[in-house]
Amino acid sequence: MRAKSFASVRAAAYHPKATHHDASCDISEPTLYGGDHVFTICDLHLLCSNHMNSIAADRTRTPVTDVLLKALDLAGTFLFGVEGALAAMGAHLDLFGAMVLAFCTALGGGIVRDVLIGAVPPNSIRDWRYGAIAFIGGATAILSTSFLQHIPPALLLTLDAGGLALFAIAGAVKSLSFKMNPFIAVLLGTITGVGGGTVRDMLLARVPTVLRADIYATAALLGAAIFVSAVHLGISPRVAAVLGAAACFTLRITAVAHRWNLPVLP
Repeated sequence: MRAKSFASVRAAAYHPKATHHDASCDISEPTLYGGDHVFTICDLHLLCSNHMNSIAADRTRTPVTDVLLKALDLAGTFLFGVEGALAAMGAHLDLFGAMVLAFCTALGGGIVRDVLIGAVPPNSIRDWRYGAIAFIGGATAILSTSFLQHIPPALLLTLDAGGLALFAIAGAVKSLSFKMNPFIAVLLGTITGVGGGTVRDMLLARVPTVLRADIYATAALLGAAIFVSAVHLGISPRVAAVLGAAACFTLRITAVAHRWNLPVLP
């Protein structure tokens, strides 16, 4: 139904003697005359109600799977918390610095995503579990230093690729649930995947890895794109998430194994 002009309503003159009976209302009521339109009090009530309902609908998340989003977010948070603490130990930071880096690496990308889509305060700030899991991941890395020293680099790379895949899909899932454009959802999925690592590198005073080496952001971009495309083709979100995460993970691992890099500008 085409909305009636608010401008004509504001310009309307009140005519106290005119009455109009609307089938949806049980009362006869004064009528507002404005331009070519005739408005009753019920008309104005319905118009305002429809307008507010449309705003509420736009801000309501669609059920693209809250359980899936939570599982991906929490798993990725733990893995990136571990990675952040490992980076801190590699840079010889103290205990506090390691916990800060674990927190920022685990939650930085999600916070940026939530701010951009208007989900404020960010979920990782409102829900205590995110911060707790990030710190648990950091503490796990610190307390297992002697054990981690004997872990093959390939396993650490696998954890990193797994965290990247989980966060890239989680970012795309949440973006779609907030009715973002598919293209924007892909970009936000990528930001979620690489944002924490970017914040980590900035705190360590180095050029972010995502900007200078490896197929990293490209892997997150591919995974998010496959997920969003699959969902729009009618594939189950859970199946789409598996497909997208597998693509991101595989590309990341393969790129490191074969030393693939994007062309470097002269």
